[in-house]
Amino acid sequence: MPWYDLPVEQLREYRTSTQEPDGLDDWWAGRIEAARALARPPVLTPHRPRLYDPVEVYDVEFSGGGGDRVRAWYLRPRDTPAAPVVVKFIGYGGGRGTPTEHVLLPALGYTLLVMDSRGQGGRWATGATPDGAAGTGPENSLVMTRGITSPEDYYYTRMFTDAARAVDTAIELAGPCSAAADGTPGIAVTGGSQGGALALAAAALRPDAVRVCHADVPFLCDIQRAITLAPHAPYTEIPEFLAENVQLIEPALNTLRYVDCALLARRITAATLMSAGLMDDICPPSTVFAAYNEIRAEKEIAVFPYSGHNWPAAHTERQLAHLRQHLT
Repeated sequence: MPWYDLPVEQLREYRTSTQEPDGLDDWWAGRIEAARALARPPVLTPHRPRLYDPVEVYDVEFSGGGGDRVRAWYLRPRDTPAAPVVVKFIGYGGGRGTPTEHVLLPALGYTLLVMDSRGQGGRWATGATPDGAAGTGPENSLVMTRGITSPEDYYYTRMFTDAARAVDTAIELAGPCSAAADGTPGIAVTGGSQGGALALAAAALRPDAVRVCHADVPFLCDIQRAITLAPHAPYTEIPEFLAENVQLIEPALNTLRYVDCALLARRITAATLMSAGLMDDICPPSTVFAAYNEIRAEKEIAVFPYSGHNWPAAHTERQLAHLRQHLT
């Protein structure tokens, strides 16, 4: 894939042209408070006791958007009561997978909550969560246009609420372990692609709790530009749908403003580390920079000139160093 987007000099100055909806903060506060009002306590079930020693693994069920039950893995180092806490989100089409896919951070002394992706998990990593009460379980599904004509009904409204509630749940499960020296909550969020979008959303919607945000090649940023530029799915699901359903263009574009991480990023107060691949044909680099350039908190971005929709293995060490610096 050649360099097809803006040159780096312009990327560092690029700003989204999408206008933020009026009352966006109050609108999202209402979604989260409604979910909390319907929430039931999380349920933890030990998973394969002693198999992962010295890490304890639990199968978790917590209440997400609309009170829907969402599955997660909870991994914590055994006999480490003050382990810092990280919430991890998964990329498009995947689910929480198996605990074997998430043992790095617990092995290094972190407690980790891995949120499943509702109505996904039918492609490259298994899932266990339906999309709402009407769902039957994980799906090999295309979700970009599910409920797209109304922000209240949109799929990613539910999923972003799940992400905010995952932060609530991590704090509840970890208790005092999630608090900084001054007693305030201290959570890190992390993910790539869709998971990167969820990390940005969680940091924006829970700025009181999230102290560190890692978002690699994040999805759902500057969406109205992305759907006209990205040559491959998942963004292409939207123009394919609107090409025929022309009467739905205006309400669909309006809905997308509510979940655009380039707009939500203005609320982030966490120390943020992002990455962008200049040959990324899934999440165009300009859309990633659109979110990065809106963040007013301490931030860094790793730019990989010859990477597509991925990041080199060496980037993991930079993330670990960033996490050690800002969370422990």
